Amino acid sequence: MKKLILLIVLFVFFQNVLQAQSTPAFWQEIVAFKKQDSLQLPQQHCIVFVGSSSFTKWKDVNAYFPEYPIINRGFGGSTLVDVIRYAYDIILPYQPKQVVIYCGENDLASPDSISAAEVLNRVKTLFGIIRTNLPSTTISYVSIKPSPVRTSIQDKVKAANALIKAFIKRQSNASFIDVYKPMLDDNGQMREELYISDRLHMKPAGYAIWQKEIAPYLVK
Repeated sequence: MKKLILLIVLFVFFQNVLQAQSTPAFWQEIVAFKKQDSLQLPQQHCIVFVGSSSFTKWKDVNAYFPEYPIINRGFGGSTLVDVIRYAYDIILPYQPKQVVIYCGENDLASPDSISAAEVLNRVKTLFGIIRTNLPSTTISYVSIKPSPVRTSIQDKVKAANALIKAFIKRQSNASFIDVYKPMLDDNGQMREELYISDRLHMKPAGYAIWQKEIAPYLVK
């Protein structure tokens, strides 16, 4: 009997392990978005904000842009690979008139030593998915921001921003929104007062800068 109980416990344990391994990263966040949509269907032809935690934590983004129908689909810790994986779940179904992307910073900060060129390739992939399925949708990319906790990767951040800006400039119905320079002081240094204690995520003062820089590019 004890052996049988032990076998059952081991079976359940390994089944849970296998299930956890087979669940893609951030799937629970995507499921939560789908549940939210099932309870209240979002307005189509809206503006979708998608990307990593700087958007996730912008809980009151609609208050910053009250004249625009914005759906925030940022999920914290995500990379461009994750946004690409879930584009068919959290971008395309809304048939948005505009997609605003903030992602790439986590890619560069990953332990895998992702290069600026690889980040550009990932942006191109995401851009291609959106453009192929939503040919008339405006695509806006918000530059990777300066983060004091990530001082060591700022050369890669600047290089990635330059590559992405050059790529976006060659595309139709697309825009590159620079928030990097506006978040620096007069001496070109990062402003610690814009960030919470983790020196990565922003206080309202940081989002106020983003509001000023993003607003001119939003589609009415």
